[in-house]
Amino acid sequence: MVILDVTIINVAVPVIGRELSASLTGIRWITNGYTLVFAGFLPTAGALGDRLGNRRVFCSGVAVFTVSSVACALAPSSLVLVVARLVGGLGAVLIVPGSPALSRQACPAPAARSWAFGLWGSMADIAASAGPLPKGSGIEDVGGETAGRDAVTARLRRRAVQVAGPRPGPAPTRANVVT
Repeated sequence: MVILDVTIINVAVPVIGRELSASLTGIRWITNGYTLVFAGFLPTAGALGDRLGNRRVFCSGVAVFTVSSVACALAPSSLVLVVARLVGGLGAVLIVPGSPALSRQACPAPAARSWAFGLWGSMADIAASAGPLPKGSGIEDVGGETAGRDAVTARLRRRAVQVAGPRPGPAPTRANVVT
């Protein structure tokens, strides 16, 4: 869902730009703001997972990401959409570092862990390469709001929180911090 949010916006930009009367600068912020926040805060989000617990940070990220998706869908102007996309990037960056750690906790056996990580990587690849195809095909007909109002994606987000893995034990005593 995090990668899909990067790719879908590129397909929807012409319609979104038209519907919101966005300037070229606004369109650039709509498409790049999410990725900018995501890339800028990735090391920090990993450290937060180490300090506060991966499950807590992951679930917080899913909540922020979901709220920002609703805000994107309801954005009345390009400025509101830019802010919602920036917040979405923050939610996404809280999701990504914790998801492999939660997979590791949920699958302690090496074979199951290998399968889980393979599935995780495969889903990211599929979202990056094929995500825009089914979504983009209906955007011109229905409108740009389709990019933000996807019930299937919302269900996947809810399910991700449900299966986020077992609740971790006590917080680790020593955090791995990237400096």
